[in-house]
Amino acid sequence: MPLRAFAFLAVFLGIIFAIDWYVFQGIRTLTAPMQPAALRKGLRWAYWVISIGLPALMFFALFTADRSKGITPLMSYSASFFITLFVTKLVFLVVLFGGDIARVVEGVVNRIKGPAEETAFLPERRRFVSMLALGIASIPFASFLYGIAKGKYLYKVHRHTLFFDDLPTAFDGFTITQISDVHSGSFDDQEAVRRGVEMAQAQQSDLFVFTGDLVNNAAIEFEPYLEMFKQLRAPFGQFSIFGNHDYGDYTPWPTEEDKVANLDRLKEYHRQAGFRLLLDEHVMIEKDGQQLALLGVENWGVGFGKRGDLKKASEGLPQDTFKILLSHDPTHWDHEVKSFDNPVQLTLSGHTHGMQVGLEIPGFRWSPSQYRYPKWAGVYEEAGRMLHINRGFGFLGFSGRVGIWPEITVLELKKRVS
Repeated sequence: MPLRAFAFLAVFLGIIFAIDWYVFQGIRTLTAPMQPAALRKGLRWAYWVISIGLPALMFFALFTADRSKGITPLMSYSASFFITLFVTKLVFLVVLFGGDIARVVEGVVNRIKGPAEETAFLPERRRFVSMLALGIASIPFASFLYGIAKGKYLYKVHRHTLFFDDLPTAFDGFTITQISDVHSGSFDDQEAVRRGVEMAQAQQSDLFVFTGDLVNNAAIEFEPYLEMFKQLRAPFGQFSIFGNHDYGDYTPWPTEEDKVANLDRLKEYHRQAGFRLLLDEHVMIEKDGQQLALLGVENWGVGFGKRGDLKKASEGLPQDTFKILLSHDPTHWDHEVKSFDNPVQLTLSGHTHGMQVGLEIPGFRWSPSQYRYPKWAGVYEEAGRMLHINRGFGFLGFSGRVGIWPEITVLELKKRVS
């Protein structure tokens, strides 16, 4: 193991142990009055067995699995339950820490009021605080378990009507269905996926687009789902692009030739599914004698490689052509697309997944994703150019979704009436 990786692992495990130790202080307080003593000891031992055993199982799965064949169930579920318990413990810790701050303040006040020999500086931790911490922490715990069991297949249709001054009249009312980030190697329920695909097809849009990450690493991951994705059809065609995961960069390959062969196989799967894969190129979509351009670029993202060539994809297109761009990573829009000298009116992206965790209610939304991606889901507009970010159809890493449900997008293009 490289020194840097070893150092990272050591720091990571140190932080995990510190959190576990602090949370255990609350567990001790909770279990202190329990009888018989064997029950009390058993619960405390169970805490440490789970706290040590789960990350050990996760690392065992990570380092022993053949990752070129995709994510194994052991990798997926050990990581998912580790994340679930980690978040639960963090919430427990925050409440407990608040109680401990109150204990310190109380101790200072007691020391001021009375002689040191008559008052203890730090009062005992109150069992009520530990019970409160447990109660509050049970909310994310239950939410994450629901996300693992049900949430990851709770497909939602998001509809947006987008207005443009320069949309060709023939395309007024034109509809596009977008899905993104399938990550087929993560799926564990084919029938649930089938329901999602059927839901996408049921939108009966004029055009279907897929904005990257069909697999986690290997083309073979998509093979069990090829037939069901063939049913995705639209009158004006089905188009797709690659995302950062599609290139096989995140897993070792026996040879460079094997990696190239994997990518070629994935291209063939796109073709067999009926998707026209756009690799730094464009096609013209014609309707009632008028046209718009659909562009697709290879992955371009800050921190995830800049393969895409927008200049090549738009080559030969006049300035006044209405353009829709498929670009997997939304950071491409901020760093190049929105200021590109050949205007791109609408960009469709994915990539962020909304971090698969968050809260969205009318008037308010939050996700950890926003701290990495200021633009992380939905529609954004600047200077008359629009970006739409799909929350993803699949899942990766955490085998679940909490509050940020898998998305099927339906976009309706409208010509703005002046």
